[in-house]
Amino acid sequence: MRTSILLVLSSAALLALAPSCKKKTAEPTTGSAGSAMGSAVAETGSAGSAMAGSAGSAMTPPPAPAGPTDPQIAAIVVAANQVDIDAGNLAIKKTKNPEVKKFAELMVTDHTAVNKGAVELVTKLKVTPEETDASKGLTAGGADNRAKLEKLEGAAFDKAYVDNEVAYHKAVDHALETTLIPSAHNAELKGLLQTGLKIFQGHEQHAEQLAGKLK
Repeated sequence: MRTSILLVLSSAALLALAPSCKKKTAEPTTGSAGSAMGSAVAETGSAGSAMAGSAGSAMTPPPAPAGPTDPQIAAIVVAANQVDIDAGNLAIKKTKNPEVKKFAELMVTDHTAVNKGAVELVTKLKVTPEETDASKGLTAGGADNRAKLEKLEGAAFDKAYVDNEVAYHKAVDHALETTLIPSAHNAELKGLLQTGLKIFQGHEQHAEQLAGKLK
């Protein structure tokens, strides 16, 4: 049974951040890549009609979908960190492997620190985090993952937990690099995300090394 495949639902939510975090001024958020594509197709069609009606005019490419706003980014960051904090606390409780336990304790410590920094920053900026399909999907996926992990014991638990940590951090790092950091408008928020990325890239490498030992 390929348990690790079942334990990355929340990663999918991270990888789909762009279409699920449109600004309210854009089309209604549905969390569907198809709706974003539909908008682009409609806009492309309009551009094509304008071009057909005006020979020789240059084609204007459709605008790129809007990224998440700072309040939406704050909610995503808090949700993503909390997912790993909860998974780490479960691993601390269940694992009998000293290395896995040490890794889980590090995840809880580091992700708690990043969340603390995020909460302090939004409080300082008087920003209220705004839930989106992405942040809600992360929370739901994290609960799903923990329910599956709860059923495992011993080496099976350790492998499933660590494999999920590898996949999860890959997704988090990808989302930070390609969507969250480029979309952040506030300089302090961008700085917090860049610091978090360095920490989480270290987590990804650590998880990969640990996964190699558990094979």
